[in-house]
Amino acid sequence: MKKLFLAAMLFSITYMSNAQTLGYNDIGVLFSKETINGTARYNAMSGAFGALGGDLSAIETNPAGAAVFLNSEFAISLNFNNTDTNVNYYGNNEFSENDITNLSQVGGVFVFKSYSKNSDWGKVAIGFNYSIANDFETQWFANGNNNYPTWINDDNDETIQYLGSDGQYFENFSKGKNDKYTFTFASELDNKLYLGASFSTYDINNSQRVLLEEYNTDGNENYLDASLIQELHTYGEGFSFNFGVIAKATDDLRLGLAYQSPVWYNLSEDYLDSDLEIYYSNTDQLITDYSGYNAFDYRLKTPSKLTGSFAYIFDKKGLISIDYIYKNYSNIKLNMNGYNEFTEENKVFDTDLEAVGELRMGTEWRFDRFSVRGGYHFEKSPYKNALDSDAVEGFSLGAGFAFRGGKIDASYQKDNNTAPYNFYPQYENINAAELDIDTSKFTITLVLNI
Repeated sequence: MKKLFLAAMLFSITYMSNAQTLGYNDIGVLFSKETINGTARYNAMSGAFGALGGDLSAIETNPAGAAVFLNSEFAISLNFNNTDTNVNYYGNNEFSENDITNLSQVGGVFVFKSYSKNSDWGKVAIGFNYSIANDFETQWFANGNNNYPTWINDDNDETIQYLGSDGQYFENFSKGKNDKYTFTFASELDNKLYLGASFSTYDINNSQRVLLEEYNTDGNENYLDASLIQELHTYGEGFSFNFGVIAKATDDLRLGLAYQSPVWYNLSEDYLDSDLEIYYSNTDQLITDYSGYNAFDYRLKTPSKLTGSFAYIFDKKGLISIDYIYKNYSNIKLNMNGYNEFTEENKVFDTDLEAVGELRMGTEWRFDRFSVRGGYHFEKSPYKNALDSDAVEGFSLGAGFAFRGGKIDASYQKDNNTAPYNFYPQYENINAAELDIDTSKFTITLVLNI
């Protein structure tokens, strides 16, 4: 009988413990993404600022935009996020809601005007900005029945066979964020060309805890219950650089181009592979297995990013702006001190991911001291086999009021996308859970002239 229990436990460990937490390929994609998360004016126009500048979050898109500022200024932003997640697993829906508040942006730019009459170079700007490149806070649940048995005992031992599945329950909790610090230098040439360069550092911290529970019967009132807890904590630092240019083609038309290098991360992880419990009702026996925490260091290189921008300004009344961002996610690479520890994962990046584009569109109209804004954005999923609905699509709205010495802005963003999450990636005949994610964000920014 002990031999039977040991076989069952080993099978359950194998069946349940494969990558319920994010695998390295999913982490590579997650850490390569930067969301639209900046000042309220930037957010209200869906981040379409590559050819405009003049905003502290805009200089993260195109550092040449720092030289567009007329005067030195300081900005600080607070946002309120709401995420609604509906999870469908084998026809059963579970709804969860998550609310967080963040200091999402703070920074300043200092403008130094040139007093030389013999130089074509105009003002010089030096800027610093903190922002949240990505927020990992989420919590959701899945509940359903895939009708797949957890364990079948040896054919030579017909004591009990747990062939009936009574359902599965999965719980995911993630927290953390990717903090970005950007230092920018820019200058203006003949009031027609703006050039800029920036250097960014990243402080990334992501924790994930998952719980998987399974319930199985033998048809004779005996049951087997199993539960598995896994935890993954990934943290580290990274850096990137950015070059950009903005040109005034005419008094009203501006064109922008910016290149952001890959982000080079040095990452560490603490991983709890298995905290497993299996209970057999017929013997009233509880079997446990605890793997303990493992530590691991590695490196991640994200894809570079190229942003082309267009903006048309209607005198001082309003403007429209369009950005197109290109990223090739198949260029993500993992390595560990030069060793080929991630050969298979890097092959998956090459075969399963592709280059994608992100479209951002924004507009702003001014009425004396008041401004109204709107925007639209669309980002395709980098997975080749993704559904159309897996793309992130959303709109944004906002308004601002200028007062003596500064202004106050507010914005609202709404995004939606779907995403699969596979509890059992090693079994092709078990479906992934389907997540339908709605995200709302309200941002308020105070800007002060200095």
